[in-house]
Amino acid sequence: MSPTGWLVAGLAVVLVAGLPYWLPRAVIALRVRIFARVGGEEGVRAPGREVPAEEFKKVYGHPAADGRSRGAALSDLFWYWLSPGPEVHQEHLEPGPCYDDVARTTRQILAGLSREQWTELVGRCTRRVLDELHGHARVHQVRLRDLMMPVWAEVYYEVVFREPCPRHVRDLITGNANDVVSALKCTGLRHMDRRARLTEYLRARLANDPPPVPLPSSLTAREQAYYLQGTFFNTAVVQMSEAMAHLLLALATHRPVQDRLVAGEEQPDFLDGVINETLQHFPLFGVAHRITSGEIPRDGQDPIPAGSVLLFNYPEYQGSGGDVFDPDRWLRPDTRPTAFIPFGVTANRPCPARGFAVLTMRVAAEEVLRGYRLESSVEHTRSLPSRGPCLLVARTGAAAPGSPARTGPRLTAMRLADRWAAVPRSLTQLVLGSYMVWDARRQGLCRNYFAAAPGGSATSVTAGR
Repeated sequence: MSPTGWLVAGLAVVLVAGLPYWLPRAVIALRVRIFARVGGEEGVRAPGREVPAEEFKKVYGHPAADGRSRGAALSDLFWYWLSPGPEVHQEHLEPGPCYDDVARTTRQILAGLSREQWTELVGRCTRRVLDELHGHARVHQVRLRDLMMPVWAEVYYEVVFREPCPRHVRDLITGNANDVVSALKCTGLRHMDRRARLTEYLRARLANDPPPVPLPSSLTAREQAYYLQGTFFNTAVVQMSEAMAHLLLALATHRPVQDRLVAGEEQPDFLDGVINETLQHFPLFGVAHRITSGEIPRDGQDPIPAGSVLLFNYPEYQGSGGDVFDPDRWLRPDTRPTAFIPFGVTANRPCPARGFAVLTMRVAAEEVLRGYRLESSVEHTRSLPSRGPCLLVARTGAAAPGSPARTGPRLTAMRLADRWAAVPRSLTQLVLGSYMVWDARRQGLCRNYFAAAPGGSATSVTAGR
């Protein structure tokens, strides 16, 4: 082979060997450009040139930043991903009587349990799912999001209906939630049949045996099923599963932090600091958009006009926390990050779970750590398209006799597999994501819904439904 041939061959080898390192990042950059082109340029970015970081909370919490769906092209995409029933999803309803009715019902359902009852429920459901790990193997390889999703399916079913969740219903809920989050991450297309099966179960259940808390009277029977499906068995299950996957993966990849927790010598609120630090680095929300119903005044600047689409970028705003994973900063008031809004802002549709999310995450994490050591070697990103590969190493009992399990070879294999899996996955995300952005604009679920709304009022009960 000629010198030129050897050079070309060498470059080809280097290029192929480096695929896991450069191709996924290149594809992500290309996806951003394609999404911007297909979805159209819109919005006032925060933080950004128009809304700097120091004004983020002030603008986010302004009363005029209250529109949610009508008037934003992005709404078509979110309604598409959350179908069926985005028109009655609490997060996507326009302000007005219907939103007030739905939000009040959600608060009543969640407030039906005391802190002690939440603790017992989450602990019991977590133990049950962990007990289902097959066989007596000392080491289990799992994907953390998949492990946690049945836990929260059982929890929120019992919160709504005040009775344990049957296994076949848990499967319906996890199938629906997994399909939604896979579409959101562009790792798979929507499968509306999976979602429809849960809808039909809920319709039948509500007709024959409704939950103790009356559902919003402003909604039809089908819309009530959509409301439960979207608020509790979609968003609540997905967000808590994602939060727990991030928390457990952070513990698996920061062994000194995990060891301190297991040793039990830390301050009682150290685990809360770990949870906050996880939410700081890996916020569950990406970009939340709001449509202004009036002008928002600015000090020394032109006001933000009515009808503007505000794009609140959580990861960029909370990026001021730095790159170091340091739970101890939450134990010292003078070192706690100020750019931290894991559950939104109180004045503008805060997350309904903000009052007990940290409590329930703490309970679930303690149950996992009680039985297993967590180990992982994968890349930890906010989007977590890998679903969080991790080794659960049994700590005690018949499954953990003798000397400590050797996990080094498995962790090496996991790291290589994770890097190479990112190559086809990133290409899949590029293709499916581009298609779904185009298909969402083609279907125009939100745009067409409001165009057909009687009277065209986004704040009326009819339009809100």
